[in-house]
Amino acid sequence: MRRALVAGNWKMNKTIGEARTLALEVAEGVAGEDLSGVEVVLGPPYLALSAVVETVAGGAIGVAGQDCSHHPDGAYTGEVSVPMLTDAGATHVILGHSERRELMGEGDGLVARKAQAASAGGLTPIICLGEPFTTRKAGTTLSRIAHQVEHSIQGAFASPPPGGFIVAYEPVWAIGTGLTATPEQAQEAHAFIRERLEAIFGLECAQETRILYGGSVKPDNAADLFAGPDIDGGLIGGASLKGADFLEIIRAARTDSASI
Repeated sequence: MRRALVAGNWKMNKTIGEARTLALEVAEGVAGEDLSGVEVVLGPPYLALSAVVETVAGGAIGVAGQDCSHHPDGAYTGEVSVPMLTDAGATHVILGHSERRELMGEGDGLVARKAQAASAGGLTPIICLGEPFTTRKAGTTLSRIAHQVEHSIQGAFASPPPGGFIVAYEPVWAIGTGLTATPEQAQEAHAFIRERLEAIFGLECAQETRILYGGSVKPDNAADLFAGPDIDGGLIGGASLKGADFLEIIRAARTDSASI
């Protein structure tokens, strides 16, 4: 049985003090209820990462970097390495987020190199993939996803890495737009991703790999989205910036984790 996972991507939001406050609110909310069926990960900006790690220390909440370099060190001004993230206490790292793909021009090959470096360095990579509206409208969503699975994931790993990896499906047209894929659209994409993982890595990997939905998840639609048998939680953007909303989404994942 796959344990549900809800990860908050705070993007370029929250000062160090604000990050501490939000992390504490989430940590207290998680500790105050039986949410043992859900794994929770917070993804603060780099400068607040150590502060969030300290705030949630002793609990069950993981902390993710929002990106990493595939270089371990060197003359790469502005980059953050895997050893830097692990030294700060990170447990996960978000890779290939649609904003980095669309705004920073990151391609599948680079995402694969980052995923390989992250896994080798002890971080669990959360590998993002998905399609823009033009692809959805053209009816080529599944072929786009298949290409990304092959080049971003299979390109990183010849076989499943010991620590595994997490996949996040992001319909780009539903990020920050207020639009959301229907539960049926989300489930179709997730089921297809799992089929591709099985074809590449085998049944065990496909069954064990958690696939998250990321695209305008909110407290009022989370339960319907998470009800899909291949949807194992969410990568949450805007709603993760409000502790009460994020906790409601975590509760929705807990409710549906029994069927996962």
